[in-house]
Amino acid sequence: MNTKVENSSETGLADYAKYGLALLLAAAGMAVFYLLPQWPAVVRGLLVFLALALAVLVLGFTAKGLVARKFFADSLFELRKVVWPTREETLKITGLVLVVVAVISLVLSAFDWVISTAIKWLLGA
Repeated sequence: MNTKVENSSETGLADYAKYGLALLLAAAGMAVFYLLPQWPAVVRGLLVFLALALAVLVLGFTAKGLVARKFFADSLFELRKVVWPTREETLKITGLVLVVVAVISLVLSAFDWVISTAIKWLLGA
């Protein structure tokens, strides 16, 4: 695991401009969707998706965006190290979980029955 700490995420004037541009792109996409109802819904939806994708792309080039991209790259690197269970192991563990859940639910229902019977007996019902 990478434990080094960097403090290079200072926000400058250029980053604020990029934040503003991303906000304008997202707002423009939403505006197109609502202000042009005569266009087909599929086209309007694609334009909204395109505007939001461009906004995310612009945000990716800010200081915080670079930190986020580094985080996701490190996450993918760590994900490659994971040893995934085989199909047989997965089926065995899933079956075990189902059996344990069934047993615990039966035990809890038995407790519930005993307690409700005791309360009925105490109340004389």
